[in-house]
Amino acid sequence: MVDTITADRLAELQDADEAFALVDTRPEESYEAWHVQGALNYPFGSEEELDGDVEEVRDLVGDADRVVAICAKGISSGNFATELDEATDEFAVQAVDGGMEAWSGVYDHVPIDAGDDLVIVQVQRRAKGCLGYVVGSESGDAVVVDPTADTDEFETAAADQGLTIQGVIDTHVHADHVSGGRDLAADLDVPYYLGERAAERDLAFDYRSLERNEVLEVGDLEVKALSAPGHTSEMINLLVDDRALLTADTLHADSVGRTELEFGEDEGEKGARMLYETLHRTLLAEPDGVVVLPGHVTVTADGEFGYGRPGEPIATTIRDARTEIDVLDLEEEAFVDRLADAGEKPANYEEIIERNRGVRDVASEERVELEMGPNNCSA
Repeated sequence: MVDTITADRLAELQDADEAFALVDTRPEESYEAWHVQGALNYPFGSEEELDGDVEEVRDLVGDADRVVAICAKGISSGNFATELDEATDEFAVQAVDGGMEAWSGVYDHVPIDAGDDLVIVQVQRRAKGCLGYVVGSESGDAVVVDPTADTDEFETAAADQGLTIQGVIDTHVHADHVSGGRDLAADLDVPYYLGERAAERDLAFDYRSLERNEVLEVGDLEVKALSAPGHTSEMINLLVDDRALLTADTLHADSVGRTELEFGEDEGEKGARMLYETLHRTLLAEPDGVVVLPGHVTVTADGEFGYGRPGEPIATTIRDARTEIDVLDLEEEAFVDRLADAGEKPANYEEIIERNRGVRDVASEERVELEMGPNNCSA
């Protein structure tokens, strides 16, 4: 029987620059839409036989003597690995248990340097580019910001830092992934917060409202809610002790958030004008040295981070954002025109929004299917 490895182990192999060939056995269309960095495509069915096609595999993997196979759920890749292992002994062959579904749940916990008395852990979801946060103080109190449905990752990140979670904040109604905010708050019996304009999103659950410029005390820290409409109408950003700014999908490390997912194509201009004002009148008015911590990093179809590397801080500063992100140099009309074509939308975003508004129930198996694919939150 062919050995399997976990998706976390695959990430370790990548990070260590181990020599191996990663073979994705999904259909070409699925592979082209979204795959692990460095993967090679060899479509292979769950009941298919290699039938002497080892030479094709040799040509594909080159001089690699180790082959790791991956597919959607680990079924067709397991068959491919078994067939290859039985056909030849020239490769050490393994398959990724759980396939791309498991890969979608790989996380990195990355400490952010924002001062000795401020503890911030950036919880990176490697395959999706989702960035959530644990923000804590020397007192041991913490809040979680924008957790994914894999809430145990945030509990672990807090525990590793000796922090106790006292509240959970979602900056907005997310469109690319299922939020774990309400579930985490309920599990820990702590408050769940959204911005005050969330009342306009027809939410089917209770929450605590953070008003414009309201300050939430987290131990020795002050977390200030800044109104930041644009990506969504109710978006808030969080200024932590005037040193770090959690910008969610308002401002990314190398771009800005798209604006039509809530408003629709016909009203995308409305969101773009909101975002322009938020960026230039609110965020870029902060001091140059404030650390910008975004809610997403782009993950390309080839599985690469569009900015930085997995396991390293995805961050910039107000100064660097102002000088290095070209869209921020545009006048308002040109900015609106640029955001009019934000590219392909996140997969299943309408269903995900309904779930995050509380008007749709999503089982855990359905959640995995809904979230498959890149996030596509940047403009």
